[in-house]
Amino acid sequence: MRLRIFTEPQQGASYDTLLSVAKAAEELRFDAFFRSDHYLRMGGGGGLPGPTDAWITLAGIARETSTIRLGTLMTAATFRHPGTLAISVAQVDQMSGGRVEFGLGAGWYEEEHSAYGIPFPTSPRDRFDRFEEQLAVITGLWRTPVGERFDHAGEHYQLTDSPGLPKPAQSPPPVLIGGKGPRRTPRLAAAYADEFNVPFSSAEETEAAFGRTRDAVRAAGRTTPMTYSAAQVVCCGKDDAEVARRAAAIGREVDELKENGLTGSPAEIVDKLGSFAEIGAERIYLQVLDLSDLDHLELIASAVAPQL
Repeated sequence: MRLRIFTEPQQGASYDTLLSVAKAAEELRFDAFFRSDHYLRMGGGGGLPGPTDAWITLAGIARETSTIRLGTLMTAATFRHPGTLAISVAQVDQMSGGRVEFGLGAGWYEEEHSAYGIPFPTSPRDRFDRFEEQLAVITGLWRTPVGERFDHAGEHYQLTDSPGLPKPAQSPPPVLIGGKGPRRTPRLAAAYADEFNVPFSSAEETEAAFGRTRDAVRAAGRTTPMTYSAAQVVCCGKDDAEVARRAAAIGREVDELKENGLTGSPAEIVDKLGSFAEIGAERIYLQVLDLSDLDHLELIASAVAPQL
């Protein structure tokens, strides 16, 4: 099982803070550094210093790191046109030497759209229709051979005679799709994704979602492998006092975190990770909410990761 660091910078983080976390994660040999793609804090507080753009952030980090994988959980399809998004992600992949992984979702947080004047389709079906078209356009542009042209005549997006440039360094970057939707999400994952992720769910719920996607993969006649992963908040401490301190720092209760995440001593976390390994999770995205606590990453790297 691979451990990846997952950050939520809309809660309040500068680029410099994110770069420090990414560099520490690389030095500690975590598998990847991921970030959310949001423009507005969730919950109370002002969210200072304000939002950072996911792909601008990852472009900067790409030039300051050399080995760690970089990606989003998840870029919102509502934020950007698929043609320009394909260009941005391809460029960051080039800048990183082929280390990008592209997580894309339908978008859901209406308030951030209102706050920054971004159109928000209120119908979930409409958002998923756009999401599906974006997957077709972005992967189509990346896969179009150099010298050929790409066209797409969809309900929401129309592209004519596109050269499909620039090309990413990878051919193409891995695509991540996630969620617990019972029908459409598994079908889209089977059609477009290299990895399927289930966020912030119990092992039992995660297993059920994995099962639906495995069924969709079989129904599609797909032969390429799918990677299965989960995202969980993490709060690790050498003893109860350290666990309590770290929980308080992110405004959470220890009992609640133990119920809904990976919380406790390294041994407790290893034990809970085992339940995800048993259902086929190959990667775990550790949601780290206190980005100033780099000792937290060091403890996980030294006391949890070696036991996996």
